Amino acid sequence: MAKKRKFATEAIHSGYEAVEHKNSLASPLYQTSTFVFETAEAGERRFAGEEEGFIYSRLGNPTVKVLEERIASLEGAEAGLAFGSGMAAVSAVLFGLVKAGDHILCSQGVYGCTFGLLHMMKEKFQVDHDLVSLDTKEQVESCLKENTALIYIETPINPTLKIIDLDMIVQVAKDRGIPVVVDNTFCTPYLQRPLELGCDIVIHSATKYIGGHGDVIAGLVAGKQEMISYLAKTTQKDIGGVISPFDAWLLIRGLKTLPIRMERHCENAGKIASLLKEHPKVERVFYPGDEAYPDYQIAQRQMKMPGGLISFEIKGNKKSAQRFLNDLSLIKIAVSLGDAETLIQHPATMTHAVVPEENRAKMGITENMIRLSLGLEEWEDIWDDLKEALDKVAE
Repeated sequence: MAKKRKFATEAIHSGYEAVEHKNSLASPLYQTSTFVFETAEAGERRFAGEEEGFIYSRLGNPTVKVLEERIASLEGAEAGLAFGSGMAAVSAVLFGLVKAGDHILCSQGVYGCTFGLLHMMKEKFQVDHDLVSLDTKEQVESCLKENTALIYIETPINPTLKIIDLDMIVQVAKDRGIPVVVDNTFCTPYLQRPLELGCDIVIHSATKYIGGHGDVIAGLVAGKQEMISYLAKTTQKDIGGVISPFDAWLLIRGLKTLPIRMERHCENAGKIASLLKEHPKVERVFYPGDEAYPDYQIAQRQMKMPGGLISFEIKGNKKSAQRFLNDLSLIKIAVSLGDAETLIQHPATMTHAVVPEENRAKMGITENMIRLSLGLEEWEDIWDDLKEALDKVAE
């Protein structure tokens, strides 16, 4: 039996055997839309599922296969599936697991486009949902319905960084036979492994930390072989939100440095969070690594490190927040996260602008809240930029 290898080793080697690719050290890029059959009979066998081999890159590609096997290994899953965007992954999973008349129980805070998708599913397909804080076992149990088809969770939640207790959710879900889906984008498998805690499916916007360099849009899903095969043969194949071979190649390259990058992101976040807490123009800091943070103990149990994101409220209003952003120079105003560059944005008017104000208030998203994704720069330079802009904030 082969010895189990450490995470950083798997991030570089899993899913790839050089001997199968003419001994190329790096995974080759198979930039092709289709594949040639040696005979008509071979094509028939492949379409019938009687013979292994590639047919058409929407259905499978050697470069994409390496990526899918690698994310499965890193998440501790049986199989993985790659998509053209994070939302393609989210929509494929939701459409794959529900039918008209079903109900989805969601964490109260979700990404703005996930929120929009849930409402579209309700309006067009009669799939209902409830956004709930999911704080206690009793609360979760009381919110489940006879037609609840799945529990969908972001943790940490975007952008408040609230932590959901996955162990507690799994206990409730397993008693009812309800699958648990976790958006693991903010943590990556390096910081959090929901499948090992009993969850059923993990989703990533691979655009973020998995890619890590701000140059690719992609999504990933990992879980049990039976479920992944079902999604591959249905919602991925027939809706078609597949990843391109080149984007898969970029993610394979990005994954090789994921552990090192995550360590630096987290290190920078810890230092900046401490400094923000002490600044007189900062009203409140949301950071899972802060011992005073309400969900600190849960984060300690299920996350290896607190992550590379911080949210904070500055003293003032929306205009104060926007003026602060405009006064930054090194830090870039941009949505997304997990890049080498430090990025900052205003959730109420950017990533969560689609969410009605009443819902944003329930999610805890205020007009003076800022979300900061710590990059790989020296933390002193990041802080100098933040401090200079904060010092100018008019309360």
